[in-house]
Amino acid sequence: MRVLPSGSAAVLVELDDLAAVLGLYAALADASPDGVLDVVPAARTVLLAFDPAVTTADAVGEAVRRTTPRPSASGTGEVVELPVRYDGEDLAELAGLLDVPPDEVVRRHTQTEWTVAFGGFAPGFGYLVQPGGNWDVPRRSTPRTRVPAGSVALAGEFSGVYPRESPGGWQLIGRTDVAVLDLDREPAALLRPGVRVRFVDAG
Repeated sequence: MRVLPSGSAAVLVELDDLAAVLGLYAALADASPDGVLDVVPAARTVLLAFDPAVTTADAVGEAVRRTTPRPSASGTGEVVELPVRYDGEDLAELAGLLDVPPDEVVRRHTQTEWTVAFGGFAPGFGYLVQPGGNWDVPRRSTPRTRVPAGSVALAGEFSGVYPRESPGGWQLIGRTDVAVLDLDREPAALLRPGVRVRFVDAG
């Protein structure tokens, strides 16, 4: 673990891997150090934004070093169920790359809860991981210029749902009608770090 100042009101914690990020984030989300306003996980880091009128970077850093990460990478937040029509353009080709039938890809995708590890790429886009999923999915060799909103996709060890139409290079396996980003909703983003997700085959 490396704890570094980030500007005048944040501390960046660098960690070895995503599992370490998830464990530390889960602990900090439950009990943030005094003066911390936000805790933001990423693939290998956790950013803590704080109020300089209340605390200092050194104090936040020391509090982080004293924090015991959770041993499990599983989410502890609310559970979101997403019905999916598994008819994505890349499902058959991806199944071939993984050397399994398309039905097996769907089974693996739906059999176990996923957890939102962190957000990024676009507002409302959550990077989901599946404990024990053992996914290793190549990105498309040529990204698409337009991926429809609600597209459910895989890349590397992650799954995700495109919140809006956008370019993208992930493998499309299906689509959900659930709006994962709605600016009129509070909170606007459905897939926030720590949220658990159950994908359901909608037929």
